[in-house]
Amino acid sequence: MHVTVTPIFAALLGLIFVFLSIRTVNARRKAQVSLGDGGDEPLQKAIRAHANFIEYVPITLLMMLFLEMRAVSIYVIIVLGVLLFVGRCLHAVGVSRTPPNFQFRKIGMVFTFLALLIASLWLLYTYLI
Repeated sequence: MHVTVTPIFAALLGLIFVFLSIRTVNARRKAQVSLGDGGDEPLQKAIRAHANFIEYVPITLLMMLFLEMRAVSIYVIIVLGVLLFVGRCLHAVGVSRTPPNFQFRKIGMVFTFLALLIASLWLLYTYLI
C-alpha cells in the first residue's frame, strides 16, 4: 500500500481552504462582524463558500485515500481528484460572484457529487468483490 496521489490533491485543496478562510476573515473584518453574518451579503457568500468546501472535501479525500490504499489505479484517483478540485473551485467562484454565477455553482456541485459518488461506489465494490 503506497499512497502517492491523494496527498497531492489534499495539499492543493488545503491551499484553497486557506484562501477561502482568509477571504472569510477579511469579509468579517470589513463587515465588523465577529459571529454570524450580520446580514452582510459579501460575508454571507464568503461563509457559504468556505463552509460548503469543508462540508464536501474531507469525506471525498478520505474516500480517495481508501481507494488508493486498496490499490485502485492511480488514474482513477487522479480523475476523482481533478473532479473534486475543479468542482470546488467552480463552486466557490459561482457562490462568490455578484450576482452569483449559478452555472459555475451547478457544474461545481455536479463535479463534486460525481467524485464523491464514484469514490463511494468504487470503494464499496472493492470490498464486495
